[in-house]
Amino acid sequence: MKKRVFSLLFLAIFVVLGSAQADLQPLAMITLQSPTEQITLRQLKARVDMYKKQGVAPPALSVEQKKAILEAMIDERLTVQAAQKAGITVTGQEVDQYFVGGISEQFGRPITEQEFAVLIKEETGKSLDDYFRSEIGMNLAEYKAYLKSQLLARRYLIQQKQGELQQQATPTDKEIRDFFAMNQSRFIQSEMSKLFLVLIPKGADARNKITGVYAELKDKKATPAALKIRYKDSTGLQAGDILVSRTPEASQQLHVSPEQLSELFNRNIGFISDIIETPNDFQFYQIQEKYPAKMLTLSDVIGPDSTTTVYEYIRENLGQQKQAAFMQEAINDITKSLRIPANYKMLKTDKALDDLLINW
Repeated sequence: MKKRVFSLLFLAIFVVLGSAQADLQPLAMITLQSPTEQITLRQLKARVDMYKKQGVAPPALSVEQKKAILEAMIDERLTVQAAQKAGITVTGQEVDQYFVGGISEQFGRPITEQEFAVLIKEETGKSLDDYFRSEIGMNLAEYKAYLKSQLLARRYLIQQKQGELQQQATPTDKEIRDFFAMNQSRFIQSEMSKLFLVLIPKGADARNKITGVYAELKDKKATPAALKIRYKDSTGLQAGDILVSRTPEASQQLHVSPEQLSELFNRNIGFISDIIETPNDFQFYQIQEKYPAKMLTLSDVIGPDSTTTVYEYIRENLGQQKQAAFMQEAINDITKSLRIPANYKMLKTDKALDDLLINW
């Protein structure tokens, strides 16, 4: 009996080792510079898994779709090696800044890597390594290495196409005005009010604290400006300005009914609300400014607290669209020029490659 169990265990180990060895099989060799790099089946599987977890790829991919991802990985490595050969570098600090910029954009505010780690630990109980592994199939170091490759490739593309990029990715005055003419209905400022909002999460003595601040403002012993300075870095009571539109979404944001929101917009500047209790906090507001609904022109700013005009906003967005389109064309041109026999070699092709890709 023991011998039988041992044989089964040995068979299981053999199968696992066989699978691991298969994953190490090289599919392509990048030889643009020394040392050469291999792209293995395991690396392709990891990239496919990352795309699936990010929702970029469907749960089940065809052999042709897997080949397309392999081709993209070859193009990526060719471009990175070309960048390195051209002397282009990316520092660890630059990668960290790029990483922090990405997570700050998701949070809608500046956030450090350390703060992000604490938030992830509090919300998921995971370390950053475990969190990234579960989300994209890479640990933090592997993900940063991936970001570094992206930055290197982008810098190389920009270096090679700098003159054309500046010329072709800058929208003309006519393009800006034509876009506005075709999309005027999108440039409407709804009726808005600027509120000074004070809130404090529910907890010990929260009601007493906000009642005290409420009395200060009501009795004119403190101004909104002074309270904003006092509670600027507070982790408890918070005080600041918000813009509210006359919309159903705004009534949900303020935890008031549509009727109460309409009443707010009928109040005069300077009006102070009662203290409102929500499921999570206590809050009150004072009306600071009121802005009527209007159709925006090219010279209008895009919002009451903005300094960016509609013209500038369109120019920036059209520029980003044109730059993205140009960069895609640049990628195609440059990778096509790099795909020569001296720079790379396919180690698995035709049926041999299909057989490896069809079983996972």
